[in-house]
Amino acid sequence: MDSQYKLCIGSSDQDHNSAEVRDRKIIHIDMDAFYASVEQRDNPDLRGKPVAVGGSKERGVVAAASYEARKFGVRSAMPSVTAKRQCPDLIFVKPRFEVYKEISRQIRSIFAEHTEIIEPLSLDEAYLDVTENFQGIAIATEIATMIRAKILSETGLTASAGISYNKFLAKLASDQRKPNGQFVITPKMGPGFVEDLAVGKFHGIGPATSAKMNGLGIFTGRDMRNQTLEFMTASFGKAGTYYYWISRGIDERPVRANRVRKSVGAETTFSRDLRDYEALAAELQPLIEKVWRHCETTGARGRTATIKVKFSDFELITRSRSVNLIDDARSLSCLALELLKQLMPTKKAMRLIGISISGFADPEPENENQLPLMLD
Repeated sequence: MDSQYKLCIGSSDQDHNSAEVRDRKIIHIDMDAFYASVEQRDNPDLRGKPVAVGGSKERGVVAAASYEARKFGVRSAMPSVTAKRQCPDLIFVKPRFEVYKEISRQIRSIFAEHTEIIEPLSLDEAYLDVTENFQGIAIATEIATMIRAKILSETGLTASAGISYNKFLAKLASDQRKPNGQFVITPKMGPGFVEDLAVGKFHGIGPATSAKMNGLGIFTGRDMRNQTLEFMTASFGKAGTYYYWISRGIDERPVRANRVRKSVGAETTFSRDLRDYEALAAELQPLIEKVWRHCETTGARGRTATIKVKFSDFELITRSRSVNLIDDARSLSCLALELLKQLMPTKKAMRLIGISISGFADPEPENENQLPLMLD
């Protein structure tokens, strides 16, 4: 498949960036079931068996699942009790984040042999811009093949790769040949590839946004492409502009090296204004769980918890508290509820509440355009 190509941004129906022409070769590397694969590598008794990395207790969460477990519908961020119900033979293994981080550093050193433009998304995936690379290799698929082979040789783990002319399509491409494969989406393929994609498969579009789009008659990339930019921005705000262009196979975000996430949070807007502590605490709990699932998945541990509140008159306030380390969901929940209690009793009803963690002990890489975690 051809992977030497020129990207014309601004041709045909997209004139938003004149006729800029660039050779752009981006690789998205994604380790296959990373945490679970590490555990199976290090413990032969786990190989070929359904494995979940995470806590097995009632409030536990699956941080990663082996491919054997995925056949039963077990997936990351799933409550452990649900995972065990779907796969009774599931074996839970406690996460070893220091081990995962060390392997991640080893993998990134392999990336650095080819380019210095590396944007880590988490411990197990990253974007690489190999338009210009240290070896002067013209074909991006060759670089991806070399990287995957060296990862396997040095770590005993497999990786999948997506190669394309922008980040959005490279990430989509890496899902096409999993596990242990790679796939290319060329500029000629890009718009058509997106046209047939369900909007729920678009990276950055969650279940609530997907449902909203479906309610507007937008089910596929083709449906989205048929909408005007004005309609998309009116319906989805700033994100609507992003959706409009990716439905055309266009994503101009550069690969950004060494960006660091400063915080991770989740928020929700109520269907009706609330002022009762118990009701507010009930709305806060799923946000706490969502934020902590992200921390479990990435291995990130922060020091500061912050709640955000928007009142019925749109006044916005935040309250924060820092500790030595927030190292489990219970600690985060206690901090969040203490901060909420400080606002009680409230004279004004609230329309929105949010929770975030910051002050990461080991700063987590950030995707430059990654949307904040939200329950919308």
